[in-house]
Amino acid sequence: MSDEEHQFESKADAGASKTFPQQAGTIRKNGYIVIKGRPCKVVEVSTSKTGKHGHAKCHFVAIDIFNGKKLEDIVPSSHNCDVPHVNRVDYQLIDISEDGFVSLLTDNGNTKDDLRLPTDESLLTQIKDGFADGKDLVVSVMSAMGEEQICALKDIGPK
Repeated sequence: MSDEEHQFESKADAGASKTFPQQAGTIRKNGYIVIKGRPCKVVEVSTSKTGKHGHAKCHFVAIDIFNGKKLEDIVPSSHNCDVPHVNRVDYQLIDISEDGFVSLLTDNGNTKDDLRLPTDESLLTQIKDGFADGKDLVVSVMSAMGEEQICALKDIGPK
Protein backbone atom coordinates (compact mmCIF):
# COMPACT_ATOMS: atom_id res chain seq x y z
CA MET A 1 0.00 0.00 0.00
CA SER A 2 1.16 3.53 0.70
CA ASP A 3 4.09 4.44 2.93
CA GLU A 4 2.99 8.01 3.60
CA GLU A 5 1.35 8.86 6.91
CA HIS A 6 -2.10 10.42 6.96
CA GLN A 7 -2.69 13.59 8.96
CA PHE A 8 -6.04 13.89 10.70
CA GLU A 9 -7.29 17.00 12.43
CA SER A 10 -8.64 15.98 15.80
CA LYS A 11 -11.96 17.61 16.48
CA ALA A 12 -14.24 16.46 19.27
CA ASP A 13 -17.46 16.63 17.27
CA ALA A 14 -16.16 15.72 13.80
CA GLY A 15 -18.92 13.66 12.25
CA ALA A 16 -20.33 12.83 15.65
CA SER A 17 -24.02 12.15 16.02
CA LYS A 18 -26.27 14.74 17.63
CA THR A 19 -27.80 12.01 19.83
CA PHE A 20 -26.90 8.66 21.35
CA PRO A 21 -29.16 5.69 22.18
CA GLN A 22 -30.03 4.83 25.77
CA GLN A 23 -32.44 2.25 27.11
CA ALA A 24 -35.72 3.91 28.13
CA GLY A 25 -35.77 2.18 31.53
CA THR A 26 -32.45 3.80 32.50
CA ILE A 27 -33.45 7.42 31.76
CA ARG A 28 -34.18 9.26 35.00
CA LYS A 29 -35.67 12.58 36.13
CA ASN A 30 -33.43 15.58 35.25
CA GLY A 31 -31.88 13.56 32.40
CA TYR A 32 -32.28 14.45 28.72
CA ILE A 33 -34.34 12.78 25.99
CA VAL A 34 -35.40 13.53 22.40
CA ILE A 35 -39.20 13.73 22.00
CA LYS A 36 -40.68 14.55 18.57
CA GLY A 37 -37.24 15.59 17.32
CA ARG A 38 -36.69 18.15 20.12
CA PRO A 39 -34.07 17.96 22.92
CA CYS A 40 -35.89 17.91 26.27
CA LYS A 41 -35.13 17.75 30.00
CA VAL A 42 -37.11 15.03 31.78
CA VAL A 43 -39.28 16.37 34.63
CA GLU A 44 -41.29 13.22 35.39
CA VAL A 45 -40.88 9.49 34.71
CA SER A 46 -43.40 6.80 35.57
CA THR A 47 -43.07 3.11 34.74
CA SER A 48 -46.07 0.84 34.29
CA LYS A 49 -45.96 -2.88 35.01
CA THR A 50 -45.83 -5.41 32.22
CA GLY A 51 -49.16 -6.40 30.73
CA LYS A 52 -50.35 -9.88 29.82
CA HIS A 53 -48.24 -9.98 26.65
CA GLY A 54 -46.04 -6.96 26.75
CA HIS A 55 -43.26 -4.83 28.00
CA ALA A 56 -43.13 -2.46 30.93
CA LYS A 57 -43.69 1.05 29.60
CA CYS A 58 -42.03 4.32 30.61
CA HIS A 59 -44.10 7.50 30.49
CA PHE A 60 -41.89 10.56 30.09
CA VAL A 61 -42.97 14.15 30.74
CA ALA A 62 -40.26 16.54 29.55
CA ILE A 63 -39.73 20.22 28.78
CA ASP A 64 -38.02 21.39 25.58
CA ILE A 65 -34.70 22.94 26.67
CA PHE A 66 -34.91 25.74 24.08
CA ASN A 67 -38.56 26.83 23.90
CA GLY A 68 -39.95 25.55 27.24
CA LYS A 69 -42.81 23.52 25.70
CA LYS A 70 -44.05 20.48 27.59
CA LEU A 71 -43.84 17.19 25.66
CA GLU A 72 -44.85 13.63 26.58
CA ASP A 73 -43.88 10.21 25.28
CA ILE A 74 -44.59 6.58 26.18
CA VAL A 75 -41.85 4.05 25.29
CA PRO A 76 -41.40 0.35 26.18
CA SER A 77 -38.71 0.28 28.89
CA SER A 78 -36.57 -2.25 27.00
CA HIS A 79 -36.43 -0.09 23.84
CA ASN A 80 -33.80 2.54 23.10
CA CYS A 81 -34.54 6.28 23.14
CA ASP A 82 -32.45 9.03 21.59
CA VAL A 83 -30.62 11.16 24.15
CA PRO A 84 -29.14 14.47 22.94
CA HIS A 85 -25.54 15.50 23.57
CA VAL A 86 -26.07 18.66 25.66
CA ASN A 87 -23.17 21.06 26.25
CA ARG A 88 -22.97 24.19 28.38
CA VAL A 89 -20.22 26.73 27.75
CA ASP A 90 -19.63 30.06 29.49
CA TYR A 91 -18.70 33.11 27.43
CA GLN A 92 -18.00 36.71 28.43
CA LEU A 93 -20.45 39.24 26.98
CA ILE A 94 -18.72 41.94 24.93
CA ASP A 95 -21.52 43.73 23.10
CA ILE A 96 -25.23 43.71 22.26
CA SER A 97 -26.15 44.87 18.75
CA GLU A 98 -29.35 46.72 17.81
CA ASP A 99 -30.69 43.75 15.83
CA GLY A 100 -30.72 41.46 18.90
CA PHE A 101 -27.45 39.60 18.39
CA VAL A 102 -24.78 39.36 21.11
CA SER A 103 -21.01 39.44 20.71
CA LEU A 104 -19.30 36.94 23.02
CA LEU A 105 -15.64 36.34 23.91
CA THR A 106 -14.54 32.69 23.70
CA ASP A 107 -11.84 31.07 25.85
CA ASN A 108 -9.25 31.28 23.06
CA GLY A 109 -9.80 35.02 22.55
CA ASN A 110 -11.98 34.87 19.44
CA THR A 111 -15.45 36.40 19.22
CA LYS A 112 -18.70 34.55 18.65
CA ASP A 113 -21.29 36.74 16.94
CA ASP A 114 -23.98 34.30 15.75
CA LEU A 115 -26.19 34.12 18.86
CA ARG A 116 -29.42 36.01 19.43
CA LEU A 117 -30.57 37.39 22.78
CA PRO A 118 -32.75 34.89 24.69
CA THR A 119 -36.54 34.95 24.31
CA ASP A 120 -37.07 34.54 28.07
CA GLU A 121 -38.22 38.00 29.26
CA SER A 122 -36.62 38.01 32.73
CA LEU A 123 -33.24 36.79 31.44
CA LEU A 124 -33.42 39.30 28.57
CA THR A 125 -34.01 42.26 30.91
CA GLN A 126 -31.25 41.05 33.29
CA ILE A 127 -28.75 40.91 30.41
CA LYS A 128 -29.76 44.30 28.96
CA ASP A 129 -29.85 46.06 32.36
CA GLY A 130 -26.54 44.54 33.48
CA PHE A 131 -24.86 45.48 30.19
CA ALA A 132 -26.27 49.03 30.38
CA ASP A 133 -24.87 49.37 33.93
CA GLY A 134 -21.41 48.43 32.61
CA LYS A 135 -21.14 45.17 34.55
CA ASP A 136 -18.91 42.31 33.42
CA LEU A 137 -21.38 39.58 32.47
CA VAL A 138 -20.76 35.90 31.72
CA VAL A 139 -23.52 34.07 29.86
CA SER A 140 -24.01 30.29 29.78
CA VAL A 141 -24.80 28.97 26.31
CA MET A 142 -26.52 25.60 26.05
CA SER A 143 -26.14 23.70 22.80
CA ALA A 144 -27.82 20.49 21.64
CA MET A 145 -28.71 19.00 18.25
CA GLY A 146 -27.33 21.94 16.27
CA GLU A 147 -29.16 24.63 18.27
CA GLU A 148 -27.65 27.12 20.70
CA GLN A 149 -29.26 29.49 23.16
CA ILE A 150 -28.27 31.64 26.13
CA CYS A 151 -29.73 29.95 29.22
CA ALA A 152 -28.13 31.66 32.23
CA LEU A 153 -26.28 34.75 33.35
CA LYS A 154 -23.52 35.40 35.91
CA ASP A 155 -22.34 38.79 37.12
CA ILE A 156 -18.58 38.81 37.75
CA GLY A 157 -18.46 42.39 39.00
CA PRO A 158 -17.90 45.85 37.49
CA LYS A 159 -15.51 46.38 34.58
